[in-house]
Amino acid sequence: MSVGAASWSFTEDDFGAITQSLQRFLYDSNARCALLVDRTGQLVATVGEQPNFDATAFATLTAADFSANDQLARLIGETDFNSLFHQGEKESMYLADVARRVILVVLFDNRTTLGLVRLKMKQTVEELTRLFEQVFNRGAAGQPTQPNILAGADDEIDKLFQ
Repeated sequence: MSVGAASWSFTEDDFGAITQSLQRFLYDSNARCALLVDRTGQLVATVGEQPNFDATAFATLTAADFSANDQLARLIGETDFNSLFHQGEKESMYLADVARRVILVVLFDNRTTLGLVRLKMKQTVEELTRLFEQVFNRGAAGQPTQPNILAGADDEIDKLFQ
């Protein structure tokens, strides 16, 4: 099964529910920003304070970081690490696996604590996992999320060149 976003997509309602969950998390934890990144490094969503860096490059590096840590986990006999923490002098980030296909990245500073972020993140990850599994299952079942406006376009293009 493909892990990239090409095999799934959200509806407007899906995106609204995901965004609402992340906004609630940021409010409850006092974190600055939450980013969702798929395992291929594509930025899915950003909620909260806009980062002052290239979020697209950050998403790619985040996916690579998570993938490298999955390999480190296997080397020590674990199947994976479902969360990572990077602490800086002023800024820190906490990363968590969501539904084995998306990474939640939370950026926070000294306005909050790691303990509070971890506590609030657990319930948010569970909620996001349920939401994303619905999206993935809908895509896997072959249910179109919207009408296919390009249906038949290939046939029409072929007719033009005959």
